[in-house]
Amino acid sequence: MKNVSRIIPCYSADTSGVCSALYELGGMTVTHDASGCNSTYATHDEPRWYDMQSDIYISALTEMDAIMGDDEKLIFDVVSAARDRAPAFIAVCGSPMPMMTGVDFDAVAAEIEARSGIRTFGMHTNGTRSYIEGASEAFLDIVREFVTDCPKGGLGVRSPLNHEMSQTLQRPSPISDNIGVNILGMTPLDFPWRGTMDSMKRFVAESGFEYVSCLAMGSSLDEIRRAASARVNLVVSFSGFAAAKYMKERFGIPYVCGVPFGKKYAERVKCYLNWAAEDKECDTVNERGGEPCDIVIIGESIGAVSLASALWHENGTHARVICPLPTDREILADYDLTLSAEEDIERALHDLAPKTVIADPLYRYIVPRGTRLIELPHFAFSGRCFERDMKDLIYCDIPF
Repeated sequence: MKNVSRIIPCYSADTSGVCSALYELGGMTVTHDASGCNSTYATHDEPRWYDMQSDIYISALTEMDAIMGDDEKLIFDVVSAARDRAPAFIAVCGSPMPMMTGVDFDAVAAEIEARSGIRTFGMHTNGTRSYIEGASEAFLDIVREFVTDCPKGGLGVRSPLNHEMSQTLQRPSPISDNIGVNILGMTPLDFPWRGTMDSMKRFVAESGFEYVSCLAMGSSLDEIRRAASARVNLVVSFSGFAAAKYMKERFGIPYVCGVPFGKKYAERVKCYLNWAAEDKECDTVNERGGEPCDIVIIGESIGAVSLASALWHENGTHARVICPLPTDREILADYDLTLSAEEDIERALHDLAPKTVIADPLYRYIVPRGTRLIELPHFAFSGRCFERDMKDLIYCDIPF
């Protein structure tokens, strides 16, 4: 049966994406779902829960509530909790059961906002899509509501390339000068929670940029309010792509898609950020060798493309990407694949016959026999099973 996971698990759901995206921003997230299901969103898909709690609630939806459509109970409980907690905003999202009964979350949110006086978002989640869609919608709503226009940083200054780089690139590499940078799309579902933001901030500082905010790991809502003061956005996962496009249209801030894995590729990301800040052009740092490819990387599109490019810059290794999650074709190379069904990924791996696959450890069950698997745990896929083995590859030597 198509799109049924027989062997490997599915990725975290869109509801978990919302909870993760909004976790640190001081709001209140309410999921309309059965009692007991909060552990899925607040603990199983959230490594921060035991050290940093957040206002994540479940509506304790009962069979009778679902049958009778008792939206008043949900609205009353949310308003009551909001009066006690005084959150910066409220997000109400759904699970499969409200989807089946046709709950109108926009109407529910409007009623909650009218009664509480607190900005309330109706999230269009249903528990059947991936975390990418949920986090993407949450980030976009936050940017639309809380980010306002303000003056940008200073201008970049051009300088000549060294001889070696000038042989392969046409554009000069400017030196950054007070260029503010936002990081978009960072959550623990894609990146190790501990240490990742330290590595990212070190990359930003040592590249000569000014760190403005991160959407939304390691930043407060007040920092994100000032995001429009940045002159360029660095999109590190597809969860931040919609917000980046909105900020380009609304505030004229260009974006660069790429995660600064490794030292050499991080240098290229730095150059692209400078170019984007000066030329106002958006781009993906997708620099790598073409076919034939002996390595296949399976994972979220921007992270996988960045890793493939980093490997090429480090040692000339050619790699192809298989993306099982929502993405945009402009991020991928022509020879990359977008495959979401387990059987399609398994068939592609068999046909491509790569020597090495880089993926979450749980992909081992569909990797062809005799193929080397380099394990790169992905929290949104295997959860806490391999959390201790998650690798922070940002701005450091790649260990494989």
